[in-house]
This record gives sequence, structure tokens and C-alpha cells, in this order.
Amino acid sequence: MTKEVSEEPEVHHHGKDYVDPPPAPLLDLGELKLWSFYRALIAEFIATLLFLYVTVATVIGHKKLNAADQCDGVGILGIAWAFGGMIFILVYCTAGISGGHINPAVTFGLFLARKVSLIRAVAYIVAQSLGAICGVGLVKAFMKSYYNKLGGGANSVSTGYNTGTALGAEIIGTFVLVYTVFSATDPKRSARDSHVPVLAPLPIGFAVFMVHLATIPITGTGINPARSFGAAVIYNNGKVWDDHWIFWVGPFVGALAAAAYHQYILRAAAIKALGSFRSIPSN
Repeated sequence: MTKEVSEEPEVHHHGKDYVDPPPAPLLDLGELKLWSFYRALIAEFIATLLFLYVTVATVIGHKKLNAADQCDGVGILGIAWAFGGMIFILVYCTAGISGGHINPAVTFGLFLARKVSLIRAVAYIVAQSLGAICGVGLVKAFMKSYYNKLGGGANSVSTGYNTGTALGAEIIGTFVLVYTVFSATDPKRSARDSHVPVLAPLPIGFAVFMVHLATIPITGTGINPARSFGAAVIYNNGKVWDDHWIFWVGPFVGALAAAAYHQYILRAAAIKALGSFRSIPSN
């Protein structure tokens, strides 16, 4: 009890009970000299490779079983669990090394919020895309007789939907994911809700799961340009490439909207920068 009373004034002395990390520099050439930078790239490459291998193999396996018996296979629910579960596992494993992005849209959103430098963002996106290609390549190598016949796990606009609907689904789906990433890793939330343990990879993985339930029937669910790019490169089908722009533009627009919403509306970054309209001195 005495300890609690003695610590309370310290919060008021500092003005707020959390510390925002300083914004990342736009170009941080010093990162290129650090082993931790290359270790992070390796972590992103391997994590994206494993993500694509497990998830695309699940998609192909489901289609194989479902073709033989429509009551067989894991179904949309199982596929969604595979994507969400793998993100939970991989973000948990790599968060302390690379931040656990595993998605160019997440990297783009964090770059816009000045959480990572331009050099790191570009390097991450390249590593993620290469990892995705290798991951899907492994699926094709192990399941060659079924891979091309069953669509290669590639994203495209499903029959009955137009490109506008597909683009909107990708924007909203990615918004949900990136907004969750910002909320789950917000230092302000961690400080003020510290009495409620929050394991950041869990809500992030669950967001991926929920978005897949909603958008698998529309686009097969992209919300991750590396996932869509890796599958498109290995499957290499004309229809897939025709629709491919949707799976870059949609996620990047969704990430931009989520970053702007969290930083400038919820965290009021613009108002804080101006130093005005502050109704609560501690915020």
C-alpha cells in the first residue's frame, strides 16, 4: 500500500504514464551496418516462407479432398484457421527479432506511421516477397500432381463478383488487420491496460482469421501482397495476373487508412504536433 502511494506522484510528474518511441528516420543508412538488420530480414524471409507453405498446402489439401467428397476437407473455416493460426505462431516467434510483420501491407502501414525507416520497409517487402515465392514453390514441389490442377492457392476475383467489390473487400480486410496491429502494439494501451495481459500476436492472428471468413468467397483473401505475389509467380496463370493489381492496391490503401485513423484520429498526432485543442493535459 505504501509503495503504491509513493509511486503515484511519479506518473503526474512525467505528465503521462506511457512513452512513445521516437519516430524512425526516413533514411537510416546506419542500419545497413548492423547484423540485427540482416537478422531481421532473414526472420521475415523464413516466417513468410513458412506462412505460405502451411497455408497454401492447406488450401490445396482441402480442394483435393473436397473434389473427391464434398463433405471432406477442412472447409473455409479450416482454411481461415490455418491463416490466422500461422500468423499467431509466426508473429509470436519473430516479434522480438523483426517486429513480426510477415506482410508488406503491415510494413507499409508501420512505415507511414514512422515506426520503421524507408530502407527497412523496402528490405522487408523484398524479403517477404522472396519468402512467399519459396514457400509456394515448396508446396508445388511436394504436391505437384494437384497444385496446378487445383488453382495453386492463387488469389483472383471469384465468379459473380466484380473488381470493385474485390478491391473494396481487400481494402476493408487489410484495414481490420493493420488497425489491429496498431492497437495491439500501442504503448499507451500497454501502459493503461497493463492489468489485463495482452498477447499481441493473439488479436493479430484472430483478425486474420475473421477477415478470411468474410473474404475467402470473394477473392480467396489476399490482405497480404506477398502471399498473393508468391502464389501468382509459382502458379503463373493469366487470370491470376489480370486481377493481381487488386492484391497490392487494396492492401496498401487499407494499410494507409488504418495508419491514418490510428495515428491522426485515435492518437491525435496532428493535434499534438500543433500543441493545441488538448483537453486533457496528460494525453
